[in-house]
Amino acid sequence: MLIEKVIAYGHKNITAKHKTTLEITKDAEISKRADCIIGVRANKGLADFSEEFKRLARRDDAKIKVVLEVDGVRDVIIGRGSKSLTFEHESDIVIRKSTYTCGRTLMIKADKASIDIDERIRRAMQNPKKKLIAYVMVEV
Repeated sequence: MLIEKVIAYGHKNITAKHKTTLEITKDAEISKRADCIIGVRANKGLADFSEEFKRLARRDDAKIKVVLEVDGVRDVIIGRGSKSLTFEHESDIVIRKSTYTCGRTLMIKADKASIDIDERIRRAMQNPKKKLIAYVMVEV
């Protein structure tokens, strides 16, 4: 199993109400329309993930798990890898319930989107001082 650790921060405009996606971004500013975002000012985008992680995640039989943690509260998202993943995006990491892939996609067929995340995490991330740690794991 390979693990990538992503650190991001809260923002006053985080609503985390999207029903099919969840996103973490390096961007510092977002509007309320960005309702899939759970964290901003991230320390990495998909392009920054290790080559070994990308290689494993590009397998159709890869299982990808993300553990989100804020103030001791944890939530877990489980999804799949795909040979269609490119890991090209410099600033974004997107989790999708669907099978759609693009350069921003980390995983497909996820069991949760931003609206499904623990309400305590979603609420905490509206505070710019809060830190989100995302442990992103892949295994085949």
